[in-house]
Amino acid sequence: MRTWPDLTALELLVAVADHGGLSSGARAIGMAQPNASRSIARLERSLGLPLVIRATTGSRLTPAGILVVDWARDVLQTATALTQGAAAIRQPGAGSITVSASQTVAEHLLPAWLSTLRTELPEATVTIQVHNTTAVIDDVLHGRCSIGFIEGPNAPRGVHHTVVAHDELILVAAPGHPWTRRRTPVRVEELVGTPLITREKGSGTRVALDEALGDLGPVNPALEMSSNAAVRVSVTSGTAPAVLSRLAVQDALSAKTLCEVPIDELDLARPLRAIWSGPRRLRGLAAELVTIASR
Repeated sequence: MRTWPDLTALELLVAVADHGGLSSGARAIGMAQPNASRSIARLERSLGLPLVIRATTGSRLTPAGILVVDWARDVLQTATALTQGAAAIRQPGAGSITVSASQTVAEHLLPAWLSTLRTELPEATVTIQVHNTTAVIDDVLHGRCSIGFIEGPNAPRGVHHTVVAHDELILVAAPGHPWTRRRTPVRVEELVGTPLITREKGSGTRVALDEALGDLGPVNPALEMSSNAAVRVSVTSGTAPAVLSRLAVQDALSAKTLCEVPIDELDLARPLRAIWSGPRRLRGLAAELVTIASR
């Protein structure tokens, strides 16, 4: 009779990899340290492989352990899908998902999507994680979320994806900035030569801008900030112009606290994508949310 590995032990092993040690991994999944050591030992006996090297300076994965962690992520994600699917069958509308979303999507689109989801499936439970696009992709690849939503011109490798919406980046400046009074669009060479307030490296906004600039780029940062709101405040104060999502500045444009500045011959349109790992076909709440986002 085949003996299957314990899922909790696999979850612990993945947590050891993600958090850098047995103690921190155990804390991350809410397991006591003595139980964690025994759990890993049982898993090693079950698989017939040494998985963790224990030392006074900490614990680290063996080469075999690294491979097992990669396989375990798929197993855990599939097990999660099974339990969520069973919950949905047992009680229609029930179930839970974790959503990881980039800032622009999380701030300006996700709330409306979730409102519709809760109207259609009131028993659903959704946990939200907000990161930049690079961190969202990492969440999906490492099984820390059920579905991710990202910005950026290109689909990332190693995940399934579908376009759910479209956005564009625009150049904005504070009222009174010289660019707001000019009669001709800002040339790309001027944009590249001007220090701008930018999002941090790894954000979808920054990646999209640098790729649009191509060989003329990358952008020249006056300041790098980790949120759209911080960039907006800095631009409004007159520090420097910025290139941001239209979604992120639409209310400021309406209130005339920011001004849109035309750019000559630069395509800054970009798709917004849902991304996920595991089976190509989404099911359950994640599939429902993507359907809502795509309407």
